[in-house]
Amino acid sequence: MAPADMAEVTRLTRAGRLPEATAMLRRLLHGEAPPAAAPAPPHRGAPFHAGSRAARIIDVEPETGGPAPPREDMAKGATARGATARGVTTGSGAWPLPEAVRDLLGRLGGDGMAQPAWPGRATPAGGAEPVPDGGRFLSLSFSAEAGSRSYKLYIPSTHRGAPAPLLVMLHGCTQSPDDFAAGTRMNALAEEAGFLVAYPAQAASANAQRCWNWFSPDDQRRGRGEPALIAGITRQVMRDHAIDPRRVYVAGLSAGGAAAAIMGATYPDLYAAVGVHSGLACGAARDMPSAFAAMRQGAAAPFPSGDGRRLVPAIVFHADRDSTVHPRNGDQVIAQSAAHPAAAGLRATVQRGQVPGGHAYSRTCHLDAEERAVLEQWQVHGGGHAWSGGSPAGSYTDPRGPDASREMLRFFLVHRLPHPQGPGGA
Repeated sequence: MAPADMAEVTRLTRAGRLPEATAMLRRLLHGEAPPAAAPAPPHRGAPFHAGSRAARIIDVEPETGGPAPPREDMAKGATARGATARGVTTGSGAWPLPEAVRDLLGRLGGDGMAQPAWPGRATPAGGAEPVPDGGRFLSLSFSAEAGSRSYKLYIPSTHRGAPAPLLVMLHGCTQSPDDFAAGTRMNALAEEAGFLVAYPAQAASANAQRCWNWFSPDDQRRGRGEPALIAGITRQVMRDHAIDPRRVYVAGLSAGGAAAAIMGATYPDLYAAVGVHSGLACGAARDMPSAFAAMRQGAAAPFPSGDGRRLVPAIVFHADRDSTVHPRNGDQVIAQSAAHPAAAGLRATVQRGQVPGGHAYSRTCHLDAEERAVLEQWQVHGGGHAWSGGSPAGSYTDPRGPDASREMLRFFLVHRLPHPQGPGGA
């Protein structure tokens, strides 16, 4: 969106012409042309074009049947976060987003990472995840120079003090730790396998829709912004509980999946492996326009595969009918890792299967000399933007897909850090 376009939206809003302002903003967010009867607003700088398929990818109204759920918004938080301090970055510089337009975006339900319309609830069933006898689901917080975040920590009843694995789970937009725990059923798996689960919570003050700011340069760097906060939460849990530093993992959904990819790239000495569900590769965007473009069609340019110190094992889930984050982004997460020199000797195998009564899938494994999958990609055929195999007790799940939670856990537990950092690293 060019500054001139947003200026016109602002003018219409302040003039009280909300229907016109709303219609124009919807067109701009979707990359649509203006109606034939009206002249196109002037553009200064490169316009943000989208073809018919790209326009469908972040449509305000979901394509699939059923009631339309609330949107899973990336860019509303980006604008709310950046407008007063530094404006919104475009290809020609930064420009402020007026308060009136931010309010209008709120009425629209946001302007970015749309929520899916797929099996599973659009809103959580309500209430905290049930905790079995002996288990604990704690509400905690972390503070540091980069800021503060609350988080939930699940300690299974089977934990008796011996060093256990830790999994850090990063929720999607509009979700909460309780909602994400319910939808992924990760606490139940923790009871089975004896690992701890941390659920960092994005703050509404950092992003109005509680999205992790995966597209912000400051939130894609080690020791800065949200990566520093998530790593800080991880280390705090490691300090306060008996955690095996060789078996610490991170995974997420959508914006949380993109954040998980960033954590793997920026902290390869902290996380033994990463899981990216319906997310994007680290570096896929640097501002709001490039974020929209990446969501619609994948990242436009090559990007580095972390700091080069270590190939971080990665498991990726992405559905081929995801109309929120283009499936090409899942391919790019794998391609980014496969570009690491350590991946040169991996051998790819493909398996195909079908969930009884559910979706078909393709599973591609990149195997090392010991026949261990270092990179693993699941393509869920016919699925949408939702946690595959999740529970309808949480939001944005697709119970008909392969069980992403169980498959991620299987993948994680065969990988260990060769030289663990411990809880006191930078």
